[in-house]
Amino acid sequence: MHRFALIVGLLFAAFATVAADYDRGDAVEISQAAIGRHVGEHHLRDIDGQAFDLSRLQGKPLVISMIYTSCHHVCPLITKNLADTVDVAQEALGEDAFSVVTIGFDWKVDTPDRMRQYAVQQGVDLPNWYFLAADATAVNALSETLGFQFFVSTKGFDHLAQTTIVDSDGTIYRQVYGVDINTQSLVEPLKELVFDTPRRAGLIEHWLDTFKLFCTVYDPNSDRYRFDYSIFMTIFVGILSLGALAVFIVREWRRAR
Repeated sequence: MHRFALIVGLLFAAFATVAADYDRGDAVEISQAAIGRHVGEHHLRDIDGQAFDLSRLQGKPLVISMIYTSCHHVCPLITKNLADTVDVAQEALGEDAFSVVTIGFDWKVDTPDRMRQYAVQQGVDLPNWYFLAADATAVNALSETLGFQFFVSTKGFDHLAQTTIVDSDGTIYRQVYGVDINTQSLVEPLKELVFDTPRRAGLIEHWLDTFKLFCTVYDPNSDRYRFDYSIFMTIFVGILSLGALAVFIVREWRRAR
């Protein structure tokens, strides 16, 4: 009995030592340092157990969330709140404008089947959202790239509530923190990436996207985004006014000559 108590005590001491390594301030600093890094290739598996490489999602912005499925409070809240915000973002920017991945970092437990169950439990059924499993190598490499830290604790894991936004080239663009994700903190960076990036389609589409960038505004009363036509009309009237002023100046200059 004494030996059993000693073993339990040592285990709790080990857990406390590992958890003590987690400092939120340091975690945020490490997370912020990841901005500008290229995510690269990371070999994962989807809920059907099929190979899934993150690089296949390049070409449009990507939202990355890392959780562990045996978490019964924080991680489910993160995923549900993220789902509410993604729903707003898809409504404002388009369902195909960006992708989302939720990755289980507890690689021994977070199997493809567990990730499938987790998605169902959280009620996530949105397009272009993938729930992925990874082995130890992929988890370690990806968490290091993202600046995402997690530590074993007596309750499972301690980790930063971090959501990472990646641009269309696979470069980390923004980190969003918190369990209750603020709508604008996620949608605004995505709006910038979707509407304000240079397009290969040409000048006309680029100008249209620029108008969408400025005219898609947040409504705090509904917690949704809407296209504000008054801004468009103000810009249009301003352009007409400048044009009329330019015509008047040219006419007066010619008359003076």
